[in-house]
Amino acid sequence: MNLTYSEVGATLAAGELPPGYAHMDRRVRLGSGQERFERAGAAVLAWGAQRGSGMRVTPGDDVREGADAVLRLLFLRIPCRVVRVVRDDSRIGFAYGTLPGHPERGEEAFLVERAADDIVWFRIRAFSRPGRWYTRLGGPAARGVQKWMTGRYLRAVADAAG
Repeated sequence: MNLTYSEVGATLAAGELPPGYAHMDRRVRLGSGQERFERAGAAVLAWGAQRGSGMRVTPGDDVREGADAVLRLLFLRIPCRVVRVVRDDSRIGFAYGTLPGHPERGEEAFLVERAADDIVWFRIRAFSRPGRWYTRLGGPAARGVQKWMTGRYLRAVADAAG
């Protein structure tokens, strides 16, 4: 199965997100220090944002580059592929891309970032456009659901980070 978009990895690159999509970039401050950075990063790499927001993730394995997963929320089946995993001194996280059947087309990154001043942030960066008839039909309501879920993701990792 192929990804439903071509700009693979764009959510992890510096600069502008690809044109022709809705863009989203939100973050929450988690605190400071190496321990908080590691704890939040471990949560993100265990699908903590998704699970903590009420989603089920199949398979139950931790995030692995190249692996396909299906997220489930209520009646929605949301297939995706982990396109990149990042783990260095200042960032831990991953980006997933949409597969056929996903409500949207695009990519979403979940990153724990440690700034030069030692402040730890959880950031979600995404670009998307409708991928199914119901998200095209839903228009602004579908965007509202996406924003609502992003808030749930941010809270879930903030809680996991302590």
